[in-house]
Amino acid sequence: MPVSNSVLWLLLFVVIVAAVLFVAVTRTRFTTQKLALIGVMAALSFVAYEFFRIPFLNSGSSFHLGNTFTALTALLLDGVSGGLAGAFGLALADVVAGDPGYAVTTFLLKFLIGIVCGTVADKVFHLHGMDAQHAGRAKYLTAVTASAFSGLLVNVFADPFLGYFRNRYLFGQPVELAGAMAGIASGVTLANSVVSTVCAVALYLALYPALKKARLLPGARTAH
Repeated sequence: MPVSNSVLWLLLFVVIVAAVLFVAVTRTRFTTQKLALIGVMAALSFVAYEFFRIPFLNSGSSFHLGNTFTALTALLLDGVSGGLAGAFGLALADVVAGDPGYAVTTFLLKFLIGIVCGTVADKVFHLHGMDAQHAGRAKYLTAVTASAFSGLLVNVFADPFLGYFRNRYLFGQPVELAGAMAGIASGVTLANSVVSTVCAVALYLALYPALKKARLLPGARTAH
């Protein structure tokens, strides 16, 4: 039996509060510049999904580039910022469509993408202090690509997993249908992740030098 809309809206509220508490625990610092960039990226995520997506049958999945800006923000700023940009931008698209159930999982998934991308960039590749010229073009490109793809790859597994439980227990779908939808979501999400990685890397390499030069990246990367 599907859960009522009022319960779904309450779940969305709880998820947002949990994300805010996570941000507080991580003590992420926000400047006016950073908040402005997060807002811009959230808006771009919304537009990329709302106006340029291609629905895949009636599966609830669609081809889109919304995740591009989640990964891009995580690379330019940090994981929390990327997660917030993607979570608010893409969850808002679900809210506008009147789908609070989708908004719950969307918020969680996009926040996760940003956190993973930012963590890999900062902790694994130390992209913050990497100098492209000193490290070498190939090594730098590998670091940027792997950082962007890391969160999107996690999403390939997390999206159908959370989607199954959403469809089964929030929407009340039968086991067979929920499983079939999860299988479709896995393939569509993989395609989205590959394309979004290419776009995020291309945009990062093009935008980072300009944003750095314009001093629009608070606590910015020192790479060139």
